[in-house]
Amino acid sequence: MWRSFAWVVVLLVACSASAHKEQSLDALVNERLGLMRDVAAYKWHRQLDIEDRQREAEVLRRSVQEALTLGVTPVSAEGFFRAQIEAAKAVQSHWFARWAAGEPSAPKDAVPDLVSETRPRLMDLGARILAAAASGYGGASLTLTVEGVDGQTAARLQEAARGLRLFAHRLEQIRATGELRVGTTGDYAPFTHRGSAAEPFAGIDVEMAMDLADALGVRPVFVPTSWPTLMEDLSAGRFDIAMGGVSITAERRRVGYFSIPYYSGGKTPIALCAQAARFGTLAEIDSPGVRVIVNPGGTNERFIRASLRRAEVVMHPDNRTIFEEILAGRADVMITDRIEVALQSSRQPRLCGTMDRTLNHQDKAYLLPTDNPWKRYVDDWLYQRLRSGRVNALFRAHGVRLVH
Repeated sequence: MWRSFAWVVVLLVACSASAHKEQSLDALVNERLGLMRDVAAYKWHRQLDIEDRQREAEVLRRSVQEALTLGVTPVSAEGFFRAQIEAAKAVQSHWFARWAAGEPSAPKDAVPDLVSETRPRLMDLGARILAAAASGYGGASLTLTVEGVDGQTAARLQEAARGLRLFAHRLEQIRATGELRVGTTGDYAPFTHRGSAAEPFAGIDVEMAMDLADALGVRPVFVPTSWPTLMEDLSAGRFDIAMGGVSITAERRRVGYFSIPYYSGGKTPIALCAQAARFGTLAEIDSPGVRVIVNPGGTNERFIRASLRRAEVVMHPDNRTIFEEILAGRADVMITDRIEVALQSSRQPRLCGTMDRTLNHQDKAYLLPTDNPWKRYVDDWLYQRLRSGRVNALFRAHGVRLVH
C-alpha cells in the first residue's frame, strides 16, 4: 500500500526580497479588487446587477481546474476564490451605494469595457494569485487596502487564503479527484489516434490509459496535447501522465520523469515502394533534391535536424495526414519510428520501408511529472502488465510484434 501523507499547508510567509514584492499575494489580491471600481462603473451605467450567478459559477469552475495544475486541492481553491468573489461584490456594492447617494461616477465612455478589457485582466490576475499562493509568496496575513472591503469580508478572505492546501503528491490528487488526466496527441497510430477533435481517442496507449485508470479506481480524462507543446503542457500541470508513443530523450528527462520502457524501436525511412531502392542508406536520403517530410516538435524532427544536411526538409503540421503527402508526390521520404512504418505500409500497399534496420535505438515510455510516489506507482503497474503479457497482447491485437 502507498504511504499516507498529510496535506501540505501553503505557508503565506512574508518575503523581504524586493523581487518578490511585485508578486506578493497582497499586491495581486489588492490589484484584482481594485479593478472592481471599473466593473461597478460598467454595470452602473448599463443598469446591470452586481451579482451574476452564472458568471460566478464559471469563474469558480475554471479556478478549481487551474488549481489542479498547481496541485492545490479543489475544496480549498474553491473556498479561496469564493471569498474573493464575495470581496469583489462588496467593493462593487460600496461604489453603487456612493453613486446612488449622488456622488458622480466616471463618464460612461471613460469606463473600460468589461468583456474585452477588464475581464482578461481579472483572469490573468486570478491565475497569478493562485500561483503566488501555491508558491508560498505573500504575507503571513493578507493586508487589504482597497476601498469598500469591510473587516468581516477581509477576515473571511484571509482565512480562506490561510486554508489553501496542496496535495502531498500526484497520486493523492488523482485518487482524491477521481480523475486521471492523460495527455495524448491523437496523431500517432497505433499508440494514439483519432480522425478529428470530435472523435474519441483510440489506440494501444489509450487502452493502457483506461487500464491504469481502472487500477486506480478513477475515470480517465484525455487531454489533447501536441508534440511541440508536450513538455510545456507537462510543466504546466495540464495532465498527470503523457501516453501515446512518447520516446525517451535526454531533453525530456530534464523536465519530467519516464516510466520503465514498454517498447523498443528506432527510426527508419518510408517511401513509395516504387522509389524505395533510392533510399537504402541515410547518405542516399541526405542528397540534394530529396524531399524529406517531417512533423514538427517530436523526435522525428530532432533526428532529421541532427542527421541531414543536404536534403530538403518539408515540414508538415499534421502527422495524421503526412503519409498522404508522399502518396501525392509532394514529398519523397519520411523517417519515423519503425512501428509507424510497419503500420502505414500494411495499410497502404504503395508505401514501403526502405531499410531492414533502424537508424538508431529508442525506447518508449510514459512521461510523468517529477513526482516520486506517482512514478513508483506507474512503474509497478506497468511492470505487472508487461509481466502478465497484457502489453504484448495489446500490441498483437493492433498488428504489432513487441520487441525488447
